[in-house]
Amino acid sequence: MERNSTQQEILLMTGSGFFQQQCFEKNEQDNSKNLSQEEKIEEACWNGLLHELLPDVINKDADGKALMLWQVTPCKSFLEIELCETPAASDRYYSIDPYTFLRESFNN
Repeated sequence: MERNSTQQEILLMTGSGFFQQQCFEKNEQDNSKNLSQEEKIEEACWNGLLHELLPDVINKDADGKALMLWQVTPCKSFLEIELCETPAASDRYYSIDPYTFLRESFNN
């Protein structure tokens, strides 16, 4: 019997007030990086802060383990975050990414 793999897609709106107020640098002494707000948010996600920022949003797999961060895709006004328990091709038909959603809508 084939087991279903849990996948989750999250869109982080980078221009929101929530992210303007957050401090993403783990080491405040390291001011050598002049990153944009979007780059700081993306780096924070890769550094494991996503679970701290959005603890009630991140899903768990069937065994109760946290999903792994698989991909962070920067877009014009948001970051598309993809989480999964095992890497697998996602069905873009069900995506919440507005660019993909609109493309799929026009194709039907």
